[in-house]
Amino acid sequence: MEESTTGQGQGVPTMAEMAAAGKQPEVLFWVGCAGSFDDRAKKITRAFVKLLQKAGVSFAVLGTEESCTGDPAKRAGNEFLFQMQAATNIQVLNAYGVRKIVATCPHCFNTLKNEYPGLGGDYEVVHHTQLLRDLIREGRLSVEGGSFRGKRITFHDPCYLGRANGVYEAPREIIRELDADLVEMKNCRQRGLCCGAGGAQMFKEAEKGTKEVNIKRTEEALETQPEVIAAACPFCNTMMTDGVKNKEKEHHIQVLDIAELLQDDPE
Repeated sequence: MEESTTGQGQGVPTMAEMAAAGKQPEVLFWVGCAGSFDDRAKKITRAFVKLLQKAGVSFAVLGTEESCTGDPAKRAGNEFLFQMQAATNIQVLNAYGVRKIVATCPHCFNTLKNEYPGLGGDYEVVHHTQLLRDLIREGRLSVEGGSFRGKRITFHDPCYLGRANGVYEAPREIIRELDADLVEMKNCRQRGLCCGAGGAQMFKEAEKGTKEVNIKRTEEALETQPEVIAAACPFCNTMMTDGVKNKEKEHHIQVLDIAELLQDDPE
């Protein structure tokens, strides 16, 4: 994780620092490549960190010891590179005795949860919407509707969170806690439409067709007449933001991560 992402001022310890102090955090926050290096995704990282701190959660990051999970390589067909990347990460995670991991990226979440066990990496892996939902239920994190109370919010289901892992309700529960008006797209939950970035498509040129996938998905979102399009994946956030800009609606419609909705003061 890039130093500038958490920043010393945010007081996020690394696993190395925790181990040196003889401590074991409640959860390891897997930041991911997007959350570490993409300027837009860094805002999601900071929002989530602030929420964890507000809830009093003991957590740490790997810092420079964190490498890509290998998801893009695997989805692009390079199994050898994926297993090399996974083996390196598993060695680090096991050395620290990591038991629970939270990720803001569904791609990291899915890979750590479903691909790593077969390579010797067995951990309890949760998505940040699941952890935030649980913290609210436990009373560790208070929710106030704030500026989102009564606003029309539609939620885009990330492929690797929804159809791949069956997580549909956690983000929606959080939106309802905000006293917002949750409006569903015609293709949602099990029938959700991809934003166009999954399967390593984010990193290649579009194939021939009549319309970009993210434009089609954005059009479905706009049909709900939302004030906010909520996402729970940095890749989805990018694709939906680009779609909103394509429709010249960026001054009227926000694209925000669930963590940013809860923080209620997005950057």
